[in-house]
Amino acid sequence: METLFSGRSPDSSGGSASLADFDVAEGRTAGDVPAIKLGEEEEAFRKEATTELSEQVTPETPAFAAEPIDSSRALALSDVIAPRSNPGEALIRLAYRMGVPGHTLAAPFRRPPAKRLLATVESPVTGNRASGIALRAGHFQVHGVKQPIGTLDFTAGTRLAPGLERAVHSFAWLADLESCAPPEDCRGIAERITKGWLDAHETRSKVSARSAAWDVENAGLRLLALLTHAPLVLGGELRPRLLDAIEDTANWLDRKALRSGAGLGQVAGWAGVTAAGLLLPEGRPRRLYGEAGLIKALGELVAEDGGGLARCPQAQMDAIRVLTDLVACYEAVERDPPEAILVMRELLVPPLLALRHGDGALGNWQGQGAISADEVSALITASGVRTRPLNEPKHWGYQRIRAAQTTVQFDAGPPPRARHTRCGCASTLAFEMSDGTSRVIVNCGGAALAGGLVPAHIGQGLRATAAHSTLVLDDANSTAVLLHGKLGWGAETVEVERRVVGHGSGSQRREGTRIEASHDGYAARFGLIHERVLTIANDGNKIAGEDILVPASRKGKRGKIAFAIRFHLGKGVEAHLAEDGLGASLLTPDGKLWQLRLRSEAPGGKDVKLSRDDSIWVDGEGRPHATDQLVIQGLTSRGGGQFSWLLKKMG
Repeated sequence: METLFSGRSPDSSGGSASLADFDVAEGRTAGDVPAIKLGEEEEAFRKEATTELSEQVTPETPAFAAEPIDSSRALALSDVIAPRSNPGEALIRLAYRMGVPGHTLAAPFRRPPAKRLLATVESPVTGNRASGIALRAGHFQVHGVKQPIGTLDFTAGTRLAPGLERAVHSFAWLADLESCAPPEDCRGIAERITKGWLDAHETRSKVSARSAAWDVENAGLRLLALLTHAPLVLGGELRPRLLDAIEDTANWLDRKALRSGAGLGQVAGWAGVTAAGLLLPEGRPRRLYGEAGLIKALGELVAEDGGGLARCPQAQMDAIRVLTDLVACYEAVERDPPEAILVMRELLVPPLLALRHGDGALGNWQGQGAISADEVSALITASGVRTRPLNEPKHWGYQRIRAAQTTVQFDAGPPPRARHTRCGCASTLAFEMSDGTSRVIVNCGGAALAGGLVPAHIGQGLRATAAHSTLVLDDANSTAVLLHGKLGWGAETVEVERRVVGHGSGSQRREGTRIEASHDGYAARFGLIHERVLTIANDGNKIAGEDILVPASRKGKRGKIAFAIRFHLGKGVEAHLAEDGLGASLLTPDGKLWQLRLRSEAPGGKDVKLSRDDSIWVDGEGRPHATDQLVIQGLTSRGGGQFSWLLKKMG
């Protein structure tokens, strides 16, 4: 861990390395493999993938010109699919927004109705069964950490681990509990936890405004959870208190959701308002008000291709989950949801699928762990959306290439803007690669899960550029990593181009997919643009890589600068360095063998070295696993540099 995150400050990232390659003779193990030079076919594939670009690299001419990716371009959903309403509904919505009580607008000459729920919701969304079983055993289990219910302090001033805090105050545990046993077996524990929370937060005027319980996102998710899983908690003596709490939370969100920032928090707040309008008596004014706010918030959540502006897979899943629960509320009262809600849910799924590896789990991006295949599949099934992954995004930024059994995910987009960030990471131009169910190249991930099994002080380092499989200059981040999950200045402009390439003719022709991308995260500090070219053969057996440093202006700087190209290895992958110092063999747990080789004539000569170092990989449950990384490190001219490498499957 010390070598992985060595650097000047918590927001910097370490890195260094040099690569190599070798072949496998039949009957030898990975540890016996000697290093060899590239064969004619591999050399031809590499040259075709890099020569065209490298011939154009000069201080005056950029390697390629492509359309920049804009990470802040939101989808004007309300302009595309406006909510259906007549002038009367628009007037009701306006009056409700101005503070006229809902029952006055719905039935002006009647007394306010008794508090009750109009329907029972049957949501297809399932929770975490293991967490539900843990609750029945008497403790919360979040990100691998157990917290006994009896020792949990629900009061506002108590600081909890971030994951536990969110689970407790958003009432996400209700879905977990319901997924593990019949309702009658879960009511006792559900009422126990709910009573403890109500005792601490029932009188909101005595609770700090900064309490996590009254964060708009947590409040919206809590209201939606209570309405969706009401049978678990409304059957006993808590019913009057809980109905009061539901009404109080809905009234609070009526005012706060409108003024909350963009992102999932605003969507969750408006979803809670809309659900309350559907399921509470005389809620039509609130429903109309909530639908309009929700549709606008959804447009501010995502870009035109459906990718969330937070660029976070967990946020993408949370948005799908919220909309699926809300649609279930519409179905419970036999109403059709606005078309915009259904369209948005369909838009959200393809970008999420683009981050699935061969094992079905998600890649480690923007601080998240490798969310399990079962969790992803269950959510997609619940949503009812059947679609294909988004391979070529316009704004989501994650390029996906699937070639035979090989899957490559490439972060070719700028980091999320500050107002959208959840746990921002400086991961620009990093990539992950899997072969079938085996992950070969990964990112560390897990920063958003820090505070559980991942120590909180390690979380900041997991957000650094060095915790991702990409190039690092002078142990610095490509984008500044700030506190509280925020990002500062750095990679502002990212350009990307994708096309099909090939060499040879007839039956000897070999084709592949080539992605060229660049970012300016090091331009201001070091005067260099980082460009990365990945060419993946159609048979999935070769990945030719090129990391290029180009002067940002005609007036290049003198001297040399330290660089590092990091390849974090998947869990259980064994790395064996070659004797010539130019390659390494990678043996996966299921017996697949890959070879990583650095071009022997790479600039820098003896100054460029390949080494193996310690690393870490965080799974979807927040458990850290000790892994290895291969690092190419050395010195390169401030006038630019070019480093070629090849990943080849040997068997």
